[in-house]
Formats: sequence, structure tokens, C-alpha cells
Amino acid sequence: MGSLFRSEQMQLCRLFLQTEAAFNGVSKLGELGVAQFKDLNADMNAFKRKFVNEVRRCDEMERRLRVLYKEMTKHGLTAVEASHEPETPQPREMVDLEAKFEKLENEVREVNGNHDTLMTNYRQLIDLKSVLEITERFFKPGEQNANVLDVLTSDEGTSAAAPPGIDVLAHAIGLNFVTGVIIRKRIPGFERVLWRVSRGNTFVRHVPIAQQDADAEPKSVFIIFFQGNRLKTSILKICDASQATLYTYPEQEGERADMLKSVVARLEDLDKVLDEMRKHRERILLTVAENVMRWMVKVAKMKAVFTTMNLFRPTHDSLIAECWISIFDLDRCQQALRSASEMSGSAVPPVVEKVPTTEAPPTYNRVNKFTRAFQGIVDAYGVAAYREVNPAPFTIISFPFLFAIMFGDSGHGLLVTLFAIALVVNERKLMAKRSDNEIFNTFFGGRYIILLMGLFSVYTGLIYNDTFSKSMNIFGSAWRANFATPADNGSIPGWLVDNKYVQLNPDTNQTAHVMLIKHEPYPFGVDPVWMVSINKILFSNSFKMKVSIVLGVSQMLFGVILGIFNHTYFRRPINIICEFIPQLLFLTCIFGYLCFMIIYKWIAFEGVGESAHCAPSLLIVLINMFMLKYPTEPCSAVAFYGAQQGVQTFLVLVALVCVPWMLIPKPVVIYLQRKKQQRPSSYHNEAYSDTEPANGHAIDGHEGIQLTNSKQPEAVHDVEAHDVEAHAGGAPAAAHGEHEEDMSDVVVHQCIHTIEFCLGCVSHTASYLRLWALSLAHGQLSEVLWNMVFKMALSMNGIAGAFIMVPLFAAWAVLTVGVLLVMEGLSAFLHALRLHWVEFQSKFYVGSGYLFQPFAFAAIVRERLDEATRTKPE
Repeated sequence: MGSLFRSEQMQLCRLFLQTEAAFNGVSKLGELGVAQFKDLNADMNAFKRKFVNEVRRCDEMERRLRVLYKEMTKHGLTAVEASHEPETPQPREMVDLEAKFEKLENEVREVNGNHDTLMTNYRQLIDLKSVLEITERFFKPGEQNANVLDVLTSDEGTSAAAPPGIDVLAHAIGLNFVTGVIIRKRIPGFERVLWRVSRGNTFVRHVPIAQQDADAEPKSVFIIFFQGNRLKTSILKICDASQATLYTYPEQEGERADMLKSVVARLEDLDKVLDEMRKHRERILLTVAENVMRWMVKVAKMKAVFTTMNLFRPTHDSLIAECWISIFDLDRCQQALRSASEMSGSAVPPVVEKVPTTEAPPTYNRVNKFTRAFQGIVDAYGVAAYREVNPAPFTIISFPFLFAIMFGDSGHGLLVTLFAIALVVNERKLMAKRSDNEIFNTFFGGRYIILLMGLFSVYTGLIYNDTFSKSMNIFGSAWRANFATPADNGSIPGWLVDNKYVQLNPDTNQTAHVMLIKHEPYPFGVDPVWMVSINKILFSNSFKMKVSIVLGVSQMLFGVILGIFNHTYFRRPINIICEFIPQLLFLTCIFGYLCFMIIYKWIAFEGVGESAHCAPSLLIVLINMFMLKYPTEPCSAVAFYGAQQGVQTFLVLVALVCVPWMLIPKPVVIYLQRKKQQRPSSYHNEAYSDTEPANGHAIDGHEGIQLTNSKQPEAVHDVEAHDVEAHAGGAPAAAHGEHEEDMSDVVVHQCIHTIEFCLGCVSHTASYLRLWALSLAHGQLSEVLWNMVFKMALSMNGIAGAFIMVPLFAAWAVLTVGVLLVMEGLSAFLHALRLHWVEFQSKFYVGSGYLFQPFAFAAIVRERLDEATRTKPE
């Protein structure tokens, strides 16, 4: 199988498929997902392609399935996931599927239409029933209507006997009334308009209707008393403008009772009909829920096959396709096509030819669920050129490690690790849910990156001895605060009690003759005493700054070394001599020497005696090195090892020689080569044409195609040694039909490349100091949160401390997660990304290729299902 170190070797193949076997053949290739097809009809209108009608029919089936899926989800049903992925249906099955989907859609539409009509009638009957019942209470004699009677009779007196009904009294004094139903929120405006139009000569009462339908708006029954036919006309217009529904109210009590009984009976009948209709719709939608996912997969596969077949060149009785295939998958591809031909009963077997070409093949790196995210980080910068060294294998380790250097806290790293473990353990469940939350999908896609970042952060946190801004005293401290003298008789000196801060000198306590520090390496990580010292930032800054420089220069050197694998693989000795060697020498002589001095200073100088005072300043030494100065005082500027002056002078001279070495020889050599000989034709005349295959048999749309099994020559341009400039500073070789680069452009590009590398070595080395800066910022923010928030609760005693502990801990936890884990984690992630893209990959990686995108059902079906299932119901 292909290696992750380089992309797989690709072969351009031409397929000759009989028309009756083409569908099954493409379907088999879609199941394998190993072929990337080229469009042989690029100059043809999309509407004139052979299978455009089949694609339209599939689009219509997808539309019907989306409608059914929306109806299903709107009524609270969940689609049943298919236990196994269905096979691609045959073209003859398309008619049955279309008929089935059309029938289901029509049934659902018909049921919904009838249900809506019956619900409209049902609501109208509910309104009429409410009008009859509520208005009847208005017209019944009783004390509850006394205030209404007072208004209607105004100054006229009332008898002491029970008052007559309002309808009798209204008829007696010549009043008219209208009654109906109005939406509740329109009542205030409705009353104001009535008052202004009638000038206060109407009496309005309204009562809310009990809500019986959750989908309907709240309504109220109203009754309006008025006098005069002219006012009645105005009231009817106002009711119509307010979208109020008026109902006829019988004057006779017996008629009202009969109408109410009739309405109640009709409501009972409608309830039964609606219940049966809902059950019928539920049966239809249950059938949809059980099969809709399988149907979507089938239609998506059919559409994908026909869309792909539109890329083929049709002839009289066959189809011609061209595709890129990995050489490791050629046998599988041929076996699949033979199987499809036998399944279709074709008398002519398919033919797979290797096609000569000068076109650059696509880049194909096989990945799994673990390496996919890391490969995505590399491809986001630029897809590797064909067979170029792939940085992804090294990114798997270096990316989370650089992140952890900036995020070094074992407590925070543990939380990140637990979050990633939860995503990894539940990945199948989470993938089945198909969440439409883009932020969550981003975290889920990078779950393995987060897992490694968390594990490495735990490791670097242990190295820093930093856990939630606190250190762990596992191995004890190498420092001893022993200031007692024999005169103290074993008691603590008074001067020590009175001083808040005491300086611990790593030298011997001259009074007590006791060593205050063990002069041996600490077992693991940083001594915990530094966490309580007031100069811990000076110590940690010095340590982290130097570590950042050493790691940065090491990674850049590794990037330069990786460049030789590209140069040797693509057989470019001139790049090895004129680029790789001077680049390696330049970087090593200056910044490699700086790393040597850092490590030498750690080993040779201790914090005791004269060596502590005379420890060299690395910055001053580096400046003096380029200025060729070697002072004799102070002692920190004096040479600290033998032959230092000669070594540094030699390194500076080598670095200076490397600049013209990178700048001049390559353009000169290229010029001499072009002058002596012309560029080879690269078999350009043997490249295949659009109308004649490599075996010489003519292709005619009227006479058919002659298929032979004769062996075809290997690809004229060996794809394994495809001549692409995949090294830093280069450019892809000219494709077939393009002119080679002018000498002026070669000189300019080489100048730019030389200047960029020399200046980049300085700027990139300084850029790695972000490892120190981000680590310092993360540690200080963590300490501030602890001291300003949680430490307040720990410093309080008694019941008040117990009560304040919970809210302060909650605030500290929220700020830790929100600021330190999310915001600081994102910042460290972006900085690690920049270090890989710019500082590391620029030393050997061009990224001028294009991705291999095979025709694969797995990706197509996943995309179709995500689109369908993420569609919100209306």
C-alpha cells in the first residue's frame, strides 16, 4: 500500500465500456472509491449530455424524498437507520421508485389537504358552538346581566322583580345586535374603531374562548348592541376589516337549542373523521420512516452514477472514460469491471488501457480516522505536489508537542485529554447524530489532534511542574534553607523570623558550613521551590527561551534535511549542490552554533563560584562573532572554550560563502545546459489524441470501437519520476504545451529564494520565541485566576468560607475553561499551526499539487444524507 511519506503512484487509464455494462461498471468503481474521472465532454453543453434526463429524474426523486422527510420529522417521527447500505439499483428499477415516491407524495399531500379542510370546518364549528353558548349567557335573565341592563335602559327604572332577558328588553326598546368571533389580539383596536365610528353609541362585550387547538390563534366571542340600520352597515364593515367572523344568532330559544345540538353532533362526527385521518397519515409516514434512509441512499447512488457517466465520451455502442487510479488499485479496478460486465451479460469485456501523458497526476495519501485530521492541517497550507515528501507523519508528533510547550499545564492538559477521550469513545454515536453545529463538528473532526495535544500538555506540565498554576512536591526540593548556627542551639534565628524574604545562595553557607543546594540533576521536571520564589519568572523565562530556540532550530534543520529526499527522488543533483548543502551549512554555522552554545553553557557553567559570575551572555557572544570582536573583559565576554576565536571566524566565513553559493551557480549551470543542448521533447508527439487511442484502433461514432487486450506501453512520462519542482523555491515543471521558464525569471526567482532563506533563518528563529511567550502568558493567566478568584475562598475561615467556596469555585472553573482552555488553547493551536506552515514546511515543501478526489459512494452518500437530515421542517 501507499506510504504516508509520499503520495501513491498514480496511473492515467482509459476505460472502454459497453453501454449496457457501463452503469454496473461505474457503480462497482463507486463502491471501491479508487478512480478519479476526467471530463471528456468539457466543451459540450451540460444539457446536451447523454444522461442528463436520468439525472433530472433523480433530482425529482430527491425532491420527493425531501418532502416526505420533512413531513415525517414535522409529525415527530424519526427515520430508521439502514442496518446495511443498499446496493445501487438498476436503471430499470428507476420507474418503480418514481411511481412509489409519487404515490406516497400524493397520498401525503391529499391527506394533508383534507385534514386542513376538515380542521378549518372544525374550527368554524367550535367558534359557532362558543358563540351559541356564550351569547346564551348574555340573553338569559339573571343578576349577572344587571350591569348590562343598566346600560341599555339608561335612566329608566327597573322593577323589583327578576329582570327580563336582554333579548326581550333589547327588542322592546328597538336595539339590534351582532355577534361573532375575533382574534383576541385585535380586540383593543376593534373596540376603539367602533367607539369612534359610532360616537359611543354601541355597547360591546367579549369573552375569551377556551383554547382547544394548539395551532389556532386565541379568539374571543363578541356581541355588539346598537340602534339603527345605518350604524349596522358601518359595524359590518368594521367587522369585515378586522377579519371578524359573524354568525347568525336565532331569536327563538328553541331554534338556538336545536342549532347547538346540531353543531355538537357535527363536531363529534368530525372528531372521528379527523382521528381516522391522522391514523391513516401516521401509517403512511411510518412506512416512510422505515425506508426513507435506504431510498435516499439508492437515489444518491443512481444520481452519482449517471452524473459520472455524463463525463464519458459516448460512441455508437460504448462509452470511453479516462481516470486516475493508484497503481495499487489497478487490479481491484479491473476485477470490479469484469464482475460488472458479467452481471450485465455483456459479450464484450471491458478494456483498461494505460495512457501516456505529461499531465501532473493528483496527490493521493491514504489516511485513516487518526491521520486524516493531521493530513488536513498540511493540505490546508497546500496540497503536496505529486510524490513530494509529505509533512503529515512528522506533524503527528511535532504539532501537539509545540502546542504543549505553549500550553504546558498538566491540570489543563488532563481536562483537554478527558474531553478528547469522551469524543473518541462516543465517536460512533456522535457520527450517527449528524450534528449541524459547525463548531462542534470542527472539534469532533480534530478529536485525535486534541487527544494528543492534551497528552503532550500533561507531559510538558509535569516538566514545568505546573498544575493549575501550582507545583507538586513529589521528589522534594534540592534546596535547603539551613541558616542555623551552633550558637542558636537548634532554634530558628531571630533575624530569619523577622525577614519575609530570604535569598538562598547556591554556594555553601560559610557560617554553618552547610550546602544549601544539592549539586545534582533534579529527578524530573522543575524543582517546586521555584513556584514560591520571587524570581521564578527570571528563571523560567531563561529556561523556556533557550528551549524554544533549540527546538526551533532543530525543526528548521530537520525541514532542510527533508529537502534532500525531494532532490534525490526527482533526480535534481543541481539542487543538492547549489541549494541543500549551502542552506544546511548556513543554518548550522549560525543558529546551530547558537544551540551548541546554549547546551554548552548549561553543562559547563554552574550557579556557584566564579563560573556563575563569568557565564557568557549568548547574545553578546553572537554579536561579537559577526563583528569579529573578542574582548578580554569583562569575563562574561571572554572566550569560554579553547579555539573559540578560530571556530567562530571559520563559521562566519562559511556562512558568508553560502550566500553567493546559493545565488550564482544554479542560474549559471541552467544557462550552460540550455546553451549546449535543447530540452528533450518528452515524447510529446506520442501523447494520445482525443480521437485515437494508444493502440492505434480508430474510434468512430458510426462504426463502433474495436476493443483489444493487447498490452499498452507504460506511461510515456514515468509518473513515479514526474518532473515537478517540489523543492523549496522551485516551481512545477511546465506542462505539455507550455514554454520553459526564461533565464531572466530563473535569475530573479533564485535571488528571491536566496534572500528569503537567509532573512527567513533569522526571522523564523525569532518566531520560535512565541513558544516561550505563550507559555509565559498561559502560566501567568492561570496564576492570576487562582490568586484573584479561588484563593479568596481558601483564605476565609468559618461558615462564611464554606458558603463562599461554591460560587467562587464555580467562577474559577468557568473562567478556567472559557479563558485558559478555550481561548488560550485556540491561541496556542493557531501559533503551532503557523510554526508548521511557515517556519517548518517552507524549508522543503511547495504544496503545488491538487488532491485526488475519487468517485466514491461513501463520501457522496454521506453528503446527501447530511443535506437531507439537516433540513429543518417548515
